[in-house]
Formats: sequence, C-alpha cells, structure tokens
Amino acid sequence: MKVKNLLIIIAILLGYEAIGQINSTVVDINTKEKMLMGYCDKKGLEKGVYGAYFESQYDIYKPTSAYVSKISDKIDEYEITIVMGTWCIDSKREVPHFYKVINEAGYNDKRVKVIAVNKKKEAILVDIDDLNIERVPTMIVYKDNKEVGRIIESPKKSHEQDLWKIIR
Repeated sequence: MKVKNLLIIIAILLGYEAIGQINSTVVDINTKEKMLMGYCDKKGLEKGVYGAYFESQYDIYKPTSAYVSKISDKIDEYEITIVMGTWCIDSKREVPHFYKVINEAGYNDKRVKVIAVNKKKEAILVDIDDLNIERVPTMIVYKDNKEVGRIIESPKKSHEQDLWKIIR
C-alpha cells in the first residue's frame, strides 16, 4: 500500500514538473483523456492530442479577404492571448479558425500567448485568475498592455469581422 501511494505521489510530481514546460500533456484523472496544459504554441496545437482537429479546421476555414486585408494593416500593434481547452469542442473549432485569420493577416503567431486549461478553467502552474475566464476559447486582444476586446467561445459574426471591430 505504501509503495502504491509513493508511486502516485511521484507520478503527480513528475506531471507537475512537465506542466512547467511548453506544450505539456496531462491526463484527466476522471476521463483518462489527454489534454494540453499550461503554455502552448501553434506547433504544439498542430501535433499530438489536438493536431488532427487543428489541421482540419484550419484548412476548411476561409476568412473573408476584405476583412483580413483591413486587419493586416493594424494587427501588429496588438498582442493576443488565447485561453483554450484541447478537450473543448468550441476550442477545437474556433482556435484554428482564429489562427487562420491572423496568419493570413501576416501576424507572427509566435507572438500569440496560448494557455491551455482543464475543465475547471485552471492552467495549474499558470495563474490566469486575473483574466476572468468563464468560457473557452477566449481570445483576448491587448494594445499597450491594456485589454481592448475579447472573442469569447465563438465569434458574433466571424473571427475576421469580430477582430476588425476590436482593432479598428
């Protein structure tokens, strides 16, 4: 019994250590589902547990070029944070669509801060309390370190129209 408890503690500690790195995968103890946790980047989203969803949704989304053109003139003035769950249906659909818009607008996706959360909207070793996340995905747009707008769960019209409304 003691050995089993020790092994569980070691596994938990190793899991927490891994979470401190980018694109860390953890397993939900209730559902046994693998999910990304903590800081991620586009490369992490394109492979592994989330990759098939990302690739297919990215490929099928066709942003309106008129809005993408408008966005491309101003987007570099902004910083973007995405809070998402790789377990979440909306995140599986909307995050790739959002990336498609900003990529076509010429935004360097290495500037995007992506934080993957669990179903309780916690990122374990990343403190997101001040972001006030209620639903995922949430795309937060900042200018000069001040939040200027959000797209929560899904866009009102389209990612490109909603993003343009935020930055114009």
